[in-house]
Amino acid sequence: MPPTAGETVADFDALLCDGETFRSTALSDALGARGGVVVCTGFAFSAIAQNWWKRFVRAGWDEFEDVPVFGVSRDGPYAQNEFLRWLDRPGFRFFADVNGTVSESLDLLADRSHMAGVSTPWRSAFVLDPDREITYAFVADDWISPLPREEIETAVADL
Repeated sequence: MPPTAGETVADFDALLCDGETFRSTALSDALGARGGVVVCTGFAFSAIAQNWWKRFVRAGWDEFEDVPVFGVSRDGPYAQNEFLRWLDRPGFRFFADVNGTVSESLDLLADRSHMAGVSTPWRSAFVLDPDREITYAFVADDWISPLPREEIETAVADL
């Protein structure tokens, strides 16, 4: 079962992409002074991910003070960096979850019946405090619903 508010997310290491480079980074080292937001999607250039992240750009999520926003998807670091360049927002960063270990640690992996042998994380978002405790959690129960953006923004403001 995916983690819920009040639980602490296990610290993970994954390649963290910034649009140009990537380095193995622990989640705990990437969080800001007030925490962070982790948004999981299947693949960076999927239509839904493109739609969501453009909405985050318009909403100014790359300007949260001391609360970085991280994407997590199954793409490799080169695709993640290309996606970040496409977004043209240096404030966002992505963890490359190529083998699904990050998604698995969050208990989000689901087999995709129309994608033979592929599993992706359920679309989700977690607002974390600096100690990785979840202050807000959302896990979609379908593959197309948008994130509750205003609830996430309220949770970030409350950090």
